[in-house]
Amino acid sequence: MPVTPEAGNRIAGRYLLREPIGSGGMGVVWLAWDERLERRVAVKCARLDDDRAARRLMGEARNAGRLHHPNIVGVFDFIDEGAACWIVMEYVPSRSLAQILTENGPLTPEEAGSIGCQIAAALAKSHGEGVVHGDVTPENILVTDEGVARLTDFGISRALWSDVTHSATGSVPGKPRYLAPELAKGQPAGEKSDVFSLGASLFMAVEGRSPYGEAEHIMAYLTRAAEGHLEPMHRGGTLTGPLTALLEVEPRRRPDAARARKLLTRAAPPPPHLQEQLRDSRTRDLMHRTLRLSRPVRRPRESTPSMVQSPQPAGRRRNRVVITAAALVGAGAITGGLVLFGPWASKDDGDQGGRSGAADAKPPATVRAGALGEERTADPCGLLDAASLSRFGGTGLDPDYGEIDRCDVLVRNNSGHDNADVQVNLDSDRDDFDDVVSTRLVDGLTVVTLKRDERACERAVLSTDGKQIRVIGKQLNEVAPDPCQMADAATDHVVGVLADGPVPRRSSSPDADSLARLDACTLLDAIELERLPGVEVDNRDRGFGSWTCDWSSDDGVREVEIQFSRDDSLDADDGTLVNVAGTKSYFIADEAEADSCTVRTPHRTYTDSAGDRTTELFQLTVYAPQPAGQLCDTATEFAAEVVGNIQKRLPET
Repeated sequence: MPVTPEAGNRIAGRYLLREPIGSGGMGVVWLAWDERLERRVAVKCARLDDDRAARRLMGEARNAGRLHHPNIVGVFDFIDEGAACWIVMEYVPSRSLAQILTENGPLTPEEAGSIGCQIAAALAKSHGEGVVHGDVTPENILVTDEGVARLTDFGISRALWSDVTHSATGSVPGKPRYLAPELAKGQPAGEKSDVFSLGASLFMAVEGRSPYGEAEHIMAYLTRAAEGHLEPMHRGGTLTGPLTALLEVEPRRRPDAARARKLLTRAAPPPPHLQEQLRDSRTRDLMHRTLRLSRPVRRPRESTPSMVQSPQPAGRRRNRVVITAAALVGAGAITGGLVLFGPWASKDDGDQGGRSGAADAKPPATVRAGALGEERTADPCGLLDAASLSRFGGTGLDPDYGEIDRCDVLVRNNSGHDNADVQVNLDSDRDDFDDVVSTRLVDGLTVVTLKRDERACERAVLSTDGKQIRVIGKQLNEVAPDPCQMADAATDHVVGVLADGPVPRRSSSPDADSLARLDACTLLDAIELERLPGVEVDNRDRGFGSWTCDWSSDDGVREVEIQFSRDDSLDADDGTLVNVAGTKSYFIADEAEADSCTVRTPHRTYTDSAGDRTTELFQLTVYAPQPAGQLCDTATEFAAEVVGNIQKRLPET
């Protein structure tokens, strides 16, 4: 083969070069004729410096070759000729997105979204096969005249970065205008960096510039990327929310490709004719690979569930979220319906519990869309997306505050102070709401809108397995976003997630010394409950995940409640200092309601997934018509028993 390929040359004795049809970092792209199979193909040439680079490129081409998807340009062959390697690919009559933008200017959000959801589908397929693209840019997104978008150069550019190409960017791979912040900091390319680059490419498509703005020197883009400096959107329209999510600076808060596809599809789905074409191609691809189609599963018709029980306001938050004291009232508010599982589940009621090693629990395959599923693995943070709330201000996920079945997004003002909060809570049972404004059916899920309560707005999404998700928007200051708008935006996201599957699962098991491994109902027995006459051990109600438990008297006048929770710290704002079995604790009378006393006792301090120091604690509340001093003495005695029982079950604490 000549040093410079020419029309009429043959590659591997079968691919006849016809004409150059493009160029890129790898060199010229040729339209060629496969004389053996009599079809047009595209061939790209990579000139490599050593055998190791060639082997790596061949491995990446092999990875790309196993991807079969209507939005992926297929790889057919790999030819190593020593000084040059040829990648033989599917020929797609099309223009690159970069070429379209150069010739026609920016796209509408609808046009860009249609392209984006197709490319996200391609990434979801490739990531599912363990293949990271590494160079998602407008140059590598092809669009046919019919609007079908195809992603090309899977893994090939990444291979070249690692072993061949060196430039002004040093060891940083990719095109800086679309580079994920973590790559600019020297971290390796991964699935989430592909998602960011897709978001950056779509930002370019609608805004006409990189999300890092415009700069004269390549290093300026790298600096902005490393610092996470992103330009605001002005023309995003319906894509503003999805692109904000895809361009999240922190990778772990960025959606994966499958979620990105759903966000983009809901915001700007492909036109009907294109949807039908893509469905047909996916069906043909499936039949080609499996030779048969599975019989469709008929989904049973579901009736709209009835609502029972009474509402529970959100739990207390001191310095970041102000929450009503009534949250601590648990008499009969949460009941049964619990399914325990796995090696860190609690034992049966008669068992006093015990330790066990961590293990990741997975939901059963039969859990249907819209269900909470196994309570202890259900992840409330999987239902919240900080980026989708960014129009209300700066946002950040707060994964470890309050009850274990809870997750928050904090909204900051221009001064960086928290001035609003959006909270999701998972409930074992449904509430019988008193202040219902409306109910509506969305994607098969019942959404309940409740009347605004001064600075708070609450919504409820009824799950398909008889439980519910409560969504609460709150103003923390006088000047703050509208809580009902925040609650509605978060509820839309919750419904979007549940429309496609059950509540997402937690990514890992609790720490070995976490209260989350315990069953609160095992921490007081019949003898210990005799301290409050009339309270019966059998009059017991479990909360979600058995992380809350309360025991009451037959007449409901007396009650003891244990609730596992998290806080920034415990101090004088939490009440009066008291020693509980050698642990510095705090008690406060009449916080939950009249004739009550609550003791908060820390269990451990740890660093949560957001990097914040967090105190895990239990709060024990006693309700009885007694003088405050006597009631708080009783609550302190109960708390001491609980500390001892926790130590028996988690001896390492």
